[in-house]
Amino acid sequence: MIDDQTVNAFDAAAGCGARLRQAREAAGLSLEAVGQQLRMPVQVVKSLEAEQWDRLGAPVFVRGQLKSYARLLKVDLGDLLDQAHIGPVVPPQLVSHTHTPRARRIAESVGRRVLYVGITAVLAVPVWFATRGHFDGAANTPSTASLDVIPAAVPVAGTGPAAQAAPAVAPAPATAPSAPYLASLTPVPRPTASAPAPSGALSLQFKGDSWVDIAAPDGSTVEKALIKSGETRTFSPGQVARMVLGNASAVEVQQGGTIVDLSPYQRANVARFTVSSDGSVAPVSH
Repeated sequence: MIDDQTVNAFDAAAGCGARLRQAREAAGLSLEAVGQQLRMPVQVVKSLEAEQWDRLGAPVFVRGQLKSYARLLKVDLGDLLDQAHIGPVVPPQLVSHTHTPRARRIAESVGRRVLYVGITAVLAVPVWFATRGHFDGAANTPSTASLDVIPAAVPVAGTGPAAQAAPAVAPAPATAPSAPYLASLTPVPRPTASAPAPSGALSLQFKGDSWVDIAAPDGSTVEKALIKSGETRTFSPGQVARMVLGNASAVEVQQGGTIVDLSPYQRANVARFTVSSDGSVAPVSH
């Protein structure tokens, strides 16, 4: 370091760089020592002493480095700093965007929307193609229907005289449907009105449309179809073993002339029960 008396001995006509170099040499400091204390590269210290301002960046940085160097050596640069051709400190120029033309704002808004639509299409189209095959395959899968709902593809049992005279057999379809219904549709003919019901027979009177699934003791299907309102069915003892009646509240079941209460076997308006060999009704065992 140097004192004020040493500084006053410097040539007053020297520039900023020369004054700093003279003060450093008088203080016995090397360029490396100054660089370490100021935390500056040695090349920057050399450029300050040589007044090579163009190598040091913006004028605001050059002035700050000169002041730091002067404080280290206790040198008052005074007017020399103002007279140095470093260049004025110019504040950054702010650009206003408040007067952007309306057409430009509209074009930028439309461009952003088009970009958004394009990105959405790039992401959505592959997903749609990937899931399309899954839904098409699901549409062609054979379906089974719940007995709680009347299936639309099930034929309705005939009510005319021709249906009573001849046994009804489900005809083979000319072409296989895309979603076949897996069920046996072989209704049994209704007995004629003049035929007396056998003792212990089980009769069904339909006061509304009902979907039935009636099985024989050997497990084969006796009848599985949609029965229209106003029709009746009568079965001899031992002819059937299990019944499922959809819309059970619209079906009156009689066994040996006595009306059977279906409420113990009914759930969600679907009745399920077994029929013993003597025609009596019992719950379905699990």
